[in-house]
Formats: sequence, structure tokens, C-alpha cells
Amino acid sequence: MSSTPFMIPNPPTPNRAVAFDPEICNGCNMCVEICRSDLLMPNPGKGMPPIVLYPDECWHCGVCVIECRRPGAITMLHPLNQGVSVAWKRASTGREYRPGMAGAPSPNTRPPSG
Repeated sequence: MSSTPFMIPNPPTPNRAVAFDPEICNGCNMCVEICRSDLLMPNPGKGMPPIVLYPDECWHCGVCVIECRRPGAITMLHPLNQGVSVAWKRASTGREYRPGMAGAPSPNTRPPSG
């Protein structure tokens, strides 16, 4: 039996909390230090992105993304049930519109009834 401690990632989950871009991430581990849920661990390989140990424990607070000093190195992957869709559909045509979309109708400026 080995006396060396080790950690094993939790692979049986389909959840992915964050994704690292190895081309941008320099392995500084600032995200590991700031993570409120302790779901990341430093990669033993120097200059490699951290390892996501417990993706189901992620609160999706985004502190790791905010703390990272290399934009694009970390991407927050929100679960489907937490996705936010800001769109509206015109009842007469069925066409969907999103804020900032070219050709979107002007916002409703009528006061509420009553």
C-alpha cells in the first residue's frame, strides 16, 4: 500500500463546470486559490491548466473567470437549466428577436393597462 496521497476526479457526471483553453492558460492557479467550492486542483504538469475534480460542486459564481488575468483562459459552462434566453417572439409572424439584433422592433413604450 502506497503512503503517497492522491486525488481522483469525479468522472461519472455529465456536468462540466468550467473549460480551460490550454493555449491561453499558463497554469498560474489563481482560479484554484479563489474557488469557493474547492473543485479545482493544481495540475502536476508545470504550466498546465488546473484539473476539475468535483464539477458537480460548482456554484457557477464565476469568481474563477473574474480572477483570471488571462482573458479567455477559463470559460464558465452553465448547466442547461440555468441558461438565460433573452428573446421575444412576434405572435403574428412567429419570428424571434434578441436585444441588439439587426432589424429588431423598437421596445414597447406603452404604459401598463389599469
